[in-house]
Amino acid sequence: MASGKILVAQGGGPTAVINQSMVGVALEARRHHKVELVYGARHGVRGIVNEDFVDLTQETSHNLELVAATPSSALGSTRDKPDAKYCHEIFEVLRRHEIEHFFYIGGNDSSDTVRIVSEEAHKAAYPLRCIHIPKTIDNDLVGNDHTPGFPSAARFVAQAFAGVNLDNAALPGVYVGVVMGRHAGFLTAASALGKKFPDDGPHLIYLPERTFVLEQFLADVKATYARYGRCVVAVSEGIHDAAGVPMLGLLAKELEQDAHGNVQLSGTGALADLLCEEIRSKLGIKRVRGDTFGYLQRSFIGCVSDVDQREAREVGEKAVQFAMWGTQDGSVAIKRTGFYSVDYELLPLAAVAGKTRVMDEAFISDDGTGVTDAFRLYLRPLLGSGMPDAFRLRAAQVPKMAR
Repeated sequence: MASGKILVAQGGGPTAVINQSMVGVALEARRHHKVELVYGARHGVRGIVNEDFVDLTQETSHNLELVAATPSSALGSTRDKPDAKYCHEIFEVLRRHEIEHFFYIGGNDSSDTVRIVSEEAHKAAYPLRCIHIPKTIDNDLVGNDHTPGFPSAARFVAQAFAGVNLDNAALPGVYVGVVMGRHAGFLTAASALGKKFPDDGPHLIYLPERTFVLEQFLADVKATYARYGRCVVAVSEGIHDAAGVPMLGLLAKELEQDAHGNVQLSGTGALADLLCEEIRSKLGIKRVRGDTFGYLQRSFIGCVSDVDQREAREVGEKAVQFAMWGTQDGSVAIKRTGFYSVDYELLPLAAVAGKTRVMDEAFISDDGTGVTDAFRLYLRPLLGSGMPDAFRLRAAQVPKMAR
């Protein structure tokens, strides 16, 4: 290790546990005698170009632990996608600070950013060890059993739908909840973990892994409403037609895109409104309500999986270990080794960067409107301890008195 300075940054959407990974890097690095300083870049790679650094070496361990338990990205984030010119601006700043280890915490796009920076560093003969640390509530990083951030967001979704189901049972009608998930339906599918009794909602779950047909959707809602006198629906924001066009794209006149070319599906209630209006107008059901979870599920405080916290910390620690003891750039991956335990591997950046994992076929019901027991067994240990439960009255019905 020629330089005793390392740099950590956070990219993409915040999560409830991304700070655990950042603190994991900082504290583990401070244990290595070769590390002199640990810097954090504000707002991801943009903060490197702007030379906007903070010295994490001067943070007390106690305050770092408090920050670790706080949701969202303490260093700030960005969705910038660097090109060759951008990378050379990064290297110029890193040279001035003599930084030769770079840790980037993020999802698909962030892993691609690390790949680009790594490849450009090799071309420029700049000695930079680049390690990607996994994070995404979408749970769509390939090579991982699951990704930090997803379990806590899934816990929120499961609990939210459990609450929605109780509300809907008290005042029956149709409820449509739109959940984040562009290409992968893991988070929307997590709504099923809030079910306790056979007639509990969500009664219908629609995932981007299946083609969405509006007419069939309406038929499903009609049949469910006829059976239960109510209907709770969970829908992924990324549901699409047979041509792959997002349903939101068929509705909105203009769609915003980020630097990575992703259409912005969150931050609008349009999809929920559209589906609710279709139900009202086509099925004649009067009490129809819709919600868009949007950003709520990403950094919701007080609803964090203890398993997620522990693993988010460990991927940060393992990243430092891989960097200090190894010779390769790469992406830290979580591997399930039992029920329930995990191990960590360092995968090549090219094996992860820019790729998307979707739900296993074995996790989706045959009719495409629900999940299987295999998914429930997969997700349940990730949600952590202390999941709240709901109960019903068991009182005997009092016979009516004849008039």
